[in-house]
Amino acid sequence: MIYDTLLKKREADGNPVRVGMFGAGFMARGITNQIAHSVPGMVLSVICNRNLEKARRAYEEAGITDIAEVTSTAALADCIRAGRAAITSDPMLLCEVEGLDCLIDATGAIEYGASITLAAFKNGKSMVSMNAELDATVGPLLKRKADEAGVIFTGCDGDQPGVEMNLYRFVKSIGLTPLVCGNIKGLQDPYRNPTTQEGFAKQWGQDPYMVTSFADGTKISFEQAIVANATGMTVNKRGMIGRDHRGHIDELTQSYDVEELRKLGGIVDYTVGSKPGPGVFVLAAHDDPKQQHYLNLYKLGTGPLYSFYTPYHLCHFEVPLSVARLVLCQDAVIQPIAGPMVDVVATAKVDLAEGDVIDTLGGYKSYGQCETYAISREQRLLPMGLAEGCRLRRAVPKDTVLTYDDVEIPADRLIDQLRAEQDKTFPA
Repeated sequence: MIYDTLLKKREADGNPVRVGMFGAGFMARGITNQIAHSVPGMVLSVICNRNLEKARRAYEEAGITDIAEVTSTAALADCIRAGRAAITSDPMLLCEVEGLDCLIDATGAIEYGASITLAAFKNGKSMVSMNAELDATVGPLLKRKADEAGVIFTGCDGDQPGVEMNLYRFVKSIGLTPLVCGNIKGLQDPYRNPTTQEGFAKQWGQDPYMVTSFADGTKISFEQAIVANATGMTVNKRGMIGRDHRGHIDELTQSYDVEELRKLGGIVDYTVGSKPGPGVFVLAAHDDPKQQHYLNLYKLGTGPLYSFYTPYHLCHFEVPLSVARLVLCQDAVIQPIAGPMVDVVATAKVDLAEGDVIDTLGGYKSYGQCETYAISREQRLLPMGLAEGCRLRRAVPKDTVLTYDDVEIPADRLIDQLRAEQDKTFPA
């Protein structure tokens, strides 16, 4: 963990890493509190949110009360130099101001996230993204645009994709070949909606639509698509395998066809109810009989698959460390390695009628499933990241995967332009 040492040096030198953040929701408030109290050598200089009172609340909950509302880059720059917390509703201020080392997208809003990410790149700023929805939709294109701008676009530690990637990198670094990257869930029901999830959301102070996206499989599909794009892995069936396995994750070493995994180049997957959860796992192979002997000695079994896992993911606790890795080590946590491998496709949650308009992610009308990018392109499947606001041209039965031909897409959206550019840039 070289970055904790480097952060302490920045603290000692009086030169903290200065961060700007978009969003002031549940996770963003946690990040604010974490940086304020547990990350020496880092300062959250400014929060941008359309509702300024929510931005103010994030700081105040962290015990920060000297807060300036700013409307110009000059005013924001003055706050950064003075070490005074700032809030604004203008996202361009964070992108254009001098003095910020990195930006965080903690919004989960696809259209908004696309615009601020491109503006950040244009102004030479790197982005740590908690916006899995955006990343899974156009991440490969954004990675290419970041490279062209000489900045870094990366997902974050704490969320499952970043934790999986850390584990994947570790497993590769000790000489094994990862063949399954997996996510451990407690619940999977594609028909959950904000009404069924309202009580849970209220209990934890979260948004019921966001909670629904966890329960109905949309979020895990976005997350595993990101992992696939970062590793070159794929899925061996639409929606992934998704076993209901109530035992220990180690038992899954006997559940996969290793030759199929090798042929595919590895797959992303998930389980429901496995222990220890809620964490992530990597199943990997080793071809050296001498090393297989050592792995057996070290209680990992006889193979051909060996189980590695992290029994937790700590979300906002680890996001500031992702910023430190980027700024101080130029090390991305997780990003696409080339073109897209796996897409997330929109699927009817209920019978949809002609004229219905698809609501937001985690809503009442649709859920997302993983599919190979090649099949998604060939069959003209509608990416989940484009589904919100689309109007049905015809009736579609429940559980049908939507296609571009089924819907009218809203006009003049940036995300549609980026997706078209990505599809042109990376042919299936």
